[in-house]
Amino acid sequence: MQLDTYGQQTRVLSQGANRVLRNTYLLLALSMVPTVAGALIGVQMQFSFLAGSPLVSFLLFMGISFAFFYGIEKNKNSGVGVALLLAFTFFMGLMLSRILQVALGFSNGGSMIALAGGGTAAIFATMAGIASVSKRDFSNMGKFLTVGLVVVLIAMVANIFLQMPVLQLVISAVVVLLFSGYILYDISNIVQGGETNYVTATLAVYLDIYNVFVSLLHLIMSFTGERD
Repeated sequence: MQLDTYGQQTRVLSQGANRVLRNTYLLLALSMVPTVAGALIGVQMQFSFLAGSPLVSFLLFMGISFAFFYGIEKNKNSGVGVALLLAFTFFMGLMLSRILQVALGFSNGGSMIALAGGGTAAIFATMAGIASVSKRDFSNMGKFLTVGLVVVLIAMVANIFLQMPVLQLVISAVVVLLFSGYILYDISNIVQGGETNYVTATLAVYLDIYNVFVSLLHLIMSFTGERD
């Protein structure tokens, strides 16, 4: 009887995790629409977010982002949370337009953006596949990833003042590795039943993908960019 009850509980948990994962993927796909729209509008408008003041720009960006995070988390169980998430992804699309403008200044800009997109998709598919198929719990990665994120943020702020191209390349490479790990961690957290809200889960995975794409594009531009 106890084994029967345990089996039923396991099935219920598994069904719940699958539902959250499915809804996360659906909302993640939807979130790409405002992201692309924001990026296209930003490129057309030559959008620049306080480019002359990198530190102020960074602090303002972080402030707006955390305001969105708070609002999304506060309303994650309602349609307001979904609306805020989509508004945030539009904002992130606008922010993305800056690096896209730089990329399009190269003669091979379009192919570099496509390569970064393909690379990001391959990384996501691989990490999500491992997290979904493997029965291993990757939650023990959390502390390591958090420490890595803090170190990266400190390095990014430092490089605002240092302006060292080599350090920026190192940061970009570390970010690709770090957020690839976060994809594995976040998808595993959903599969294992640790995350039960698909809005929160979508926000986490979206940020993982976004950071991988931006850093991968920066690396590709640095090594393969061709001027006219």
